[in-house]
Amino acid sequence: MSENKEQQGLLLSRVFKAPRELVFKVWTDPAHFGQWWGPKGFSLEVVKMEVRPGGMFLGCQKSPDGSQVMWGKFVYQEVTVPEKLVFIQSFSDEQGNTVRAPFNPNWPLEIINILTLEEHDGQTTLTLQGGPLNASDEEQAAFDGMAPMVKQGFGGTFDQLAEYLASQL
Repeated sequence: MSENKEQQGLLLSRVFKAPRELVFKVWTDPAHFGQWWGPKGFSLEVVKMEVRPGGMFLGCQKSPDGSQVMWGKFVYQEVTVPEKLVFIQSFSDEQGNTVRAPFNPNWPLEIINILTLEEHDGQTTLTLQGGPLNASDEEQAAFDGMAPMVKQGFGGTFDQLAEYLASQL
């Protein structure tokens, strides 16, 4: 049963009316990424973005009124231009050290995300598969309990991505 447990996570898919090269670019270019990533209304300051295996994204999200500030990072595992990104996502401090999520002490320290892009007739299907990495039972349970909210959050982020892509065409 533990083998099955490690496979639990999210699987999201969305079609964007944009070529794959552009979709990949807005995921990997700091000038673009900061314009659409994150919860609606939040701003994102990209501090570092080295999209290569072993490279890191480090950023700071702020709520519209500035009362909420969250740091996060990605450590890129695999980068295949323009079709695939694999990265480990974590909450962090300003230096990029992994920290516990501010909203739940049992939230997994690391989430692995596998992003694939497939183009058909000028449209790009983005598939994002993600889930806890090396999680304890408590961390997996916290992730599973919040999976519907995480999925909803990605829906909003993907809405912003769709709007941003439309503005770049």
